[in-house]
This record gives sequence, structure tokens and C-alpha cells, in this order.
Amino acid sequence: MIRTSAHPCTFNVASQDRSFGPWTVHGSEVFCESDLSYAFVNLKPVVPGHVLVSSKRVVPRFLDLSDEESTDLWRLAKRVAGVMEQHCGVSALTLVIQDGADAGQTVPHVHVHVLPRRKGDFEENDQVYDAIDAASQDQAAALRSHAEHHDKDVHVDAKTSEERVPRSAEDMAAEARKLRPLFG
Repeated sequence: MIRTSAHPCTFNVASQDRSFGPWTVHGSEVFCESDLSYAFVNLKPVVPGHVLVSSKRVVPRFLDLSDEESTDLWRLAKRVAGVMEQHCGVSALTLVIQDGADAGQTVPHVHVHVLPRRKGDFEENDQVYDAIDAASQDQAAALRSHAEHHDKDVHVDAKTSEERVPRSAEDMAAEARKLRPLFG
């Protein structure tokens, strides 16, 4: 049984690119949208099925969202979480917001990490938070470095972790294509 809200989720094949802080998420990487939020695949997922949900309006902190935006963000996160739990065949999830630099936020745009979890996926359960921090810092550093020298919307290969390598734009688009029908 899918435990999701009836929150409408749409996707237009010609979906527009979205800003993610100072960077661009290509429409091909977006798999679900609501009026004020969107869900997209992750460049460097911590676990299989690790996706992100963000507000469409670029705001750095959760408290900067309007009441309508924060409600929409969490409703979409709940919908995405329910579908990803079933799709990945798991019985648990971790949902995380790193709100501000002191909390580990590396992209100055509100976003929720949705991570499908399996028993034993980390030696100690709380290691997932260290993995999110490390992946976020690696990704942001690589994106900043690349943006200084190239187009801001090109995906960067930040090979600081042997276990998690950044995926190509083609791989990310393929994952988004597989996920879209689940939200129909």
C-alpha cells in the first residue's frame, strides 16, 4: 500500500530548468513538480534513491519561505518520500534539511534530502548524516570551482569519495525518466 498524500504532482516533458542556489537543475533531471516546489535527482546520492525536493523560489533558509511555500515543500516531500519508499523497496526513510551554513548547508537554497533507508545501510545509523555532509561539501566545492571557469550548469566530477561518484547528466536524466511515471 502506498502511503502518500494526494498532493498533485505534475511533470511537463518540456519542463523548464530550475535554479538551485547559484546553479541550474536541468528540466531533464526534474521528476515531479507542484505549484511551488520541485523534486529532482541527486548528482552524488548517498544511498540508492537519494533525491532532493526544493522550493521553486530561491531562498537560502527555511524561515525565508512563505507559509504557503513551506506547506507545499513538505507536502511534496511527503509525496516523494512515499513513492520512493515503495519504489526502492524499503521500510524507512531519512528526511533532512540542512538549514544554514552552521547546519552543514552548502547550497544556499532550501531543499529536503529524501533518503530511502535499509537496515544496515550504514554501520551505525547516524553515519548517514556525516555522509550527507561530506557529499554536500564535495558537490558544492566542485560546482563552485567549475562555475568560476565554465558554464554554471555543467555537472562536475568531484571524485573525493571512491564510494559515491558524481553521475553524468545522461544518467541523471535517465533516472528522472524512470521516476516520472510513478508520480502520474
